Amino acid sequence: QVQLVESGGGLVQAGGSLRLSCSASGLTFSAHVMRWFRQAPGKEREFVATIWGGGSTYYSDSVKGRFTISRDNAKNMMYLQMNSLKSEDTGVYYCNTGARWESSRTTPGNYWGQGTQVTVSS
Repeated sequence: QVQLVESGGGLVQAGGSLRLSCSASGLTFSAHVMRWFRQAPGKEREFVATIWGGGSTYYSDSVKGRFTISRDNAKNMMYLQMNSLKSEDTGVYYCNTGARWESSRTTPGNYWGQGTQVTVSS
């Protein structure tokens, strides 16, 4: 079965950086679109970024220019480099994917990781 495991969250000051990782197993990784979502306290889960198997990317307006999504198909890994962090970036960050060759830009697939907490102090 598909398993997604996030890591790399933590506490950082505003203006700082963090790099999140997502390890995937149980799937043909290169055939899956991968996404990051986040959920702030008291808010709905929101889309952050998408990366297709070939490396094309798409970002939400709120993180464009500050976050970079990437993947290593040989290692079944996805990453989110977060720079110039703001207090509003605080939340639990989730790795997400769906069925093989499903290609939605922002609609989440059925598979989620457990999430990793990112806290940005102002």
